[in-house]
Amino acid sequence: MATILVINEQQMLCDLLRAEFSQHGHEVYTSVTGKEGIELFRQRRPRVTFLDLQVPDMNGIEALKKIREIDSNAAVLILTGAASDYMDDQARELGVTDFLGKGVPFEALMEKIQQAPPQQSMPVASPPPRSAKAVSRLFEAPGQRTVLIVDDDEQIRDLLTQFLPTRGIRVLTAQDGLAALAMAESERPHFIVLDIHMPGMNGVEVLRKLRAKNYEGVIMMLTSIQDGKLLKEALDLGAVDIVGKPFDLEHLALAIQASMVLAGH
Repeated sequence: MATILVINEQQMLCDLLRAEFSQHGHEVYTSVTGKEGIELFRQRRPRVTFLDLQVPDMNGIEALKKIREIDSNAAVLILTGAASDYMDDQARELGVTDFLGKGVPFEALMEKIQQAPPQQSMPVASPPPRSAKAVSRLFEAPGQRTVLIVDDDEQIRDLLTQFLPTRGIRVLTAQDGLAALAMAESERPHFIVLDIHMPGMNGVEVLRKLRAKNYEGVIMMLTSIQDGKLLKEALDLGAVDIVGKPFDLEHLALAIQASMVLAGH
């Protein structure tokens, strides 16, 4: 087992990597800010740190300098989707282990962990928190459940497609209302996660058509805009919950599992 630290401004990416690495037996800590990430590095001395060059309170180069002040030889991999030649050069001068794009396959990240030097032992180590997998067992029931993700945001569809199967959930996706209606008719998913604001047909219209077609599965709404009228309509049509964007992947997975168990699916 290795201790891994992820410092990245995208909470969903942090959640995804934490879930994936934890599934392979690693202890994972995440932070969406440089200051907190550096403090976690100081406390945990991870074997590998995945560092974004764009974090809200300081850029990745500043964070890397502070990490080097704590440990000049630590394995630090830059994991970013936005960088400049100047920042790349600075990172190399500070001895960064490698540069990786955010779309790199998970297997490549695992290889980098295996190639990293052994982790320094810590004199006192607090027990790791209960793993996400262990928590999810609280809601497990026989048989695999199917969730349909309806969202025009490709990144959200991709993240949930990667994440939810680690919780034993089969995932289908649709990028708009028409595709969602067709898939709900043919596949009859147990649960639908439905974005409210989509081009062409908003989520409430989709929900209304699903109810007209006697779809009896559980429906949860996603939204990034607080529209009181649409939210009330969604609840009146039987949506079990409304989740704001950005959301925590682990909390969303647990909410899906709990809702399906309560609904008898």
